[in-house]
Amino acid sequence: MFAEALKKVIDNVEGGIGGVIMGLDGIPVETYTRQPDRLDITTVGMEFSFILAQVRKAAESLQVGSCEEMAVKAERLFLVVRMLDARYFIAVALTPDGNFGKARYLMRLAAPRLTEQL
Repeated sequence: MFAEALKKVIDNVEGGIGGVIMGLDGIPVETYTRQPDRLDITTVGMEFSFILAQVRKAAESLQVGSCEEMAVKAERLFLVVRMLDARYFIAVALTPDGNFGKARYLMRLAAPRLTEQL
């Protein structure tokens, strides 16, 4: 189930490189990479899981509500992260010119099915 959902998101968005469903503890549930020689999506997820946990804490301390999404645009990577529940997230890596809006849309559609399976 998880592998199918990740593959569907990555393969149907322009510029999709890979994706991961991961816990905030940095342990991956599932990964999928369309271009394995280009990116180690597990390492990307582990590094950003710490940052995501810090952003969540900041949002809570500021009383602005829970963190739902985060995006990071770097010179060679565009990362979109969506929380699935309090412990798990889905992250999609895109090329810098990838379709950010479509990635967000497909992640939002996949989230309820993924959350049911966690």
